[in-house]
Amino acid sequence: MPARKLEKIFNPKGIAVVGATNKKGHVGYSLMKNLVGSGYEGIVYPVNITRESVYGVKAYKSLSEVPGEVDLAVVATPAATVPGIVDECGKKGVKGVVIISSGFKEAGKEGGEMCAKILETAKLYGMRIIGPNCLGFIKPSISLNASFANKMALPGRIAFISQSGALGTAILDWSVSQNVGFSHFISIGSMIDVGFHDLIDYFGQDPGTTSILLYMESLTDARQFMSATRAFARAKPIIILKAGKSSEGAQAAKSHTGSITGDDAVFDAAFKRAGAIRVNTIGELFACAQTLTAQKKVQGRRLAIVTNAGGAGVVATDSLIELGGTLAKLSDGTMASLDAVMPANWSRGNPVDVLGDADPERYRKAMEACIADEGVDGILTILTPQAMTDAAGVAKEITALQGRDKKPILTSWMGEEDVNKGKEILEKGNIPVYKIPETAARSFMDIYRYSRNLELLYETPATIPHAFRPEIEKNRELISGIMKEGRFALTESEAKQVFENYGIPTVKSGIAATAAQAGQKAAEIGFPVVMKILSPDVLHKTDAGGVKLDIKTKEEAEKAFDEINASVKKYLPAAKIVGVIIEEMVSKRYELLIGCKKDPIFGPVIVFGMGGIAVEVFKDVDTGLPPLNMALAMRMIEETKIYTLLKGYRGMKGVDIPAIQFLLYKFAYLVIDFPQIKEVDINPFAVDENGGVVLDAKILLDEKTAGKDIKPYSHLVILPYPKEYVRQSKMRNGREFTLRPIRPEDEPMEAEMFKNFSEETLRFRFFQLIKNITHEFLIRFTQIDYDREIAIIAEVEEDGGKKMAGVVRLVADPDIETAEFAIVVADPWQRQGIGSIFTDYILEIAKEKGLKAIYASVMKSNYIMIHMFRKRGFRMEEKDDMYHAELILQ
Repeated sequence: MPARKLEKIFNPKGIAVVGATNKKGHVGYSLMKNLVGSGYEGIVYPVNITRESVYGVKAYKSLSEVPGEVDLAVVATPAATVPGIVDECGKKGVKGVVIISSGFKEAGKEGGEMCAKILETAKLYGMRIIGPNCLGFIKPSISLNASFANKMALPGRIAFISQSGALGTAILDWSVSQNVGFSHFISIGSMIDVGFHDLIDYFGQDPGTTSILLYMESLTDARQFMSATRAFARAKPIIILKAGKSSEGAQAAKSHTGSITGDDAVFDAAFKRAGAIRVNTIGELFACAQTLTAQKKVQGRRLAIVTNAGGAGVVATDSLIELGGTLAKLSDGTMASLDAVMPANWSRGNPVDVLGDADPERYRKAMEACIADEGVDGILTILTPQAMTDAAGVAKEITALQGRDKKPILTSWMGEEDVNKGKEILEKGNIPVYKIPETAARSFMDIYRYSRNLELLYETPATIPHAFRPEIEKNRELISGIMKEGRFALTESEAKQVFENYGIPTVKSGIAATAAQAGQKAAEIGFPVVMKILSPDVLHKTDAGGVKLDIKTKEEAEKAFDEINASVKKYLPAAKIVGVIIEEMVSKRYELLIGCKKDPIFGPVIVFGMGGIAVEVFKDVDTGLPPLNMALAMRMIEETKIYTLLKGYRGMKGVDIPAIQFLLYKFAYLVIDFPQIKEVDINPFAVDENGGVVLDAKILLDEKTAGKDIKPYSHLVILPYPKEYVRQSKMRNGREFTLRPIRPEDEPMEAEMFKNFSEETLRFRFFQLIKNITHEFLIRFTQIDYDREIAIIAEVEEDGGKKMAGVVRLVADPDIETAEFAIVVADPWQRQGIGSIFTDYILEIAKEKGLKAIYASVMKSNYIMIHMFRKRGFRMEEKDDMYHAELILQ
């Protein structure tokens, strides 16, 4: 159900409190007290079967007796009564229900059945449900407190969503003391209906909200969460405090990848890919919101520190380095500028110590020099109160700085009473100010991480790979055959065949069933060789004594064959032994791990890092979500410590990094194409400056997928670029053009297309004239989530280049059941049939995606569009000077 249906919940004119009571200390009493006593101007109807009035307001025995319209019902009655009350709400025409009551999901099977009944009723009547087992919500801007919290939130521009009611009350208490305000303060409880994704969708479009903060304990619909977060993270910071950093699931994992990739690392990877930022404490949550809404994105992590106390500068530096930042190296020009305006004994470096007697002008000149330095990405200004310090004067100079909007500026005014006036000036000037420099340094790194995460949103890997052609059918036959045998662990030779079919290089090898064959195969491959047990039952060969290295003669190979078999039979008597693998012994400088595991929440998760037998000791890995392209693969490589060695270190040659990128790229397509894969380990992948090769590999299959027809990409939480929608077409005049989905890099082409729009074309598409075509405006149309939106462009060749002749778009509601249709063709290419081709193609895609209905708004004067709609069976309904058009597909 679409997020727009939440409007009645958050802007109700009539509220019914079911379970209202005059008994102090009860939830129903607190709800009435907060609703009636907060200044809310709507009508509140208490519902109580025995009372004539509650909190001085006339009460009603049931919802059906309430005389006026009820937009929102807040329910605080025993769990067993709630399904019936929700049904009564539906019959009354209520569109939103907040269930405060507990005793549902936490009550076992019976509670689960009640949840299912409530949800079924909600869908029947088109209602949205918040809760159960929640605190309720507060909207300060209309003085609405539909919660049983003992405080009213202050007004502000932060939307705060908490899965925990108890933590919510603590944060509410803290926020009042810290003067932190909210646009909305919501406790969502068990989330049987309204979840994080619904609220991100809603607040992402709310003009009164500038940032969205989440306290998350668990996640139920990862794909919708990722879709909503990716849709709005560019425009509004989404900051997440995720509780629970341990991983019980990793203990049961059967591969290295599974054991080193805990639930927490997967959440980290997902948040990064969605453009959100994760913090570790409540204080960080709100400090980060303050910083990100006040400051622009940052290009790098090089910080300049300006301070009047050397010790404070050292503390800030230590914190910065620990968090992964770097001190900016000031240029010769900057040093010369500072020498000209600073006292003789200034620090002559970064941190820039302006000394204890620094006046406002000295601070300003130091900051101006740092802002002008191209090697500085941000500035932290620290002030400690000394006898001659003018905290307010320094603050005024900072807020008046020329060019302060070019780079993030953060401040730390250390102290209390002596610096309070300065803090107030900075806050009014929208400059973040912190009590201690460590918090300021962390906030700078938050800006850096946020900026880096947003970059990932520009990356849109395709469903069909470039530069290599995988043997998909060969792998499909191989995996299908193995599953039909009732096996779910591939042998090493089978796993390597899967990789070879995807262009992933493996070592030269052969299989021996007898000692004599082992000697012969080893001689054919060439000594020295490695010998390993081949058994679907032995996953960790070294533990079973199933590996022999550096075999140099035929006789050694024959002996090793017998020893390996004897050792494995002793280790696992029931193991099925197929034979022994003989491989060329490869010696390369570095050993890497490339792996994947199927996470129960986020689906396939890719792991890259240092490999070898000590992988679980060092745990130097980075985690990412497919799909990947070369840029995303490079980001994973850069996030590991071993990257320092891979790119060349202390005279040692660097390895072929592009080859590793390409390997990850191919590997990602493998897990995209085969949802049957549960876990994969390539460990080690041996690599040096001459390339790399798979030395050992294992693949485990998911028993749950056996015999099932799985919809392509349904196991992914991020849909790839849908390259299958690329096709050629012709205009009426015979001119050819390409139909294809839009990409982020199409932004310049889209900007150029807008220049070819007449005023009439702009009005027909946007219902108004648009004067300023900004980058922020264009990214909304070019950077899309293909899971909820599809935009097909018409690309034409002209004057030796490519131009966008038009675009047709479907924007699905969050439930992915209905979608809004929009179309525009630039004036030079109108009346060539592109509009009809666009419309027919997008309707074909809509049917393929299973959409139930398409709707659009069209001006009455747009006769061509009205004709196209009527010809295709759209139902037209007049609304003032517009038509509402709707086509039922199912």
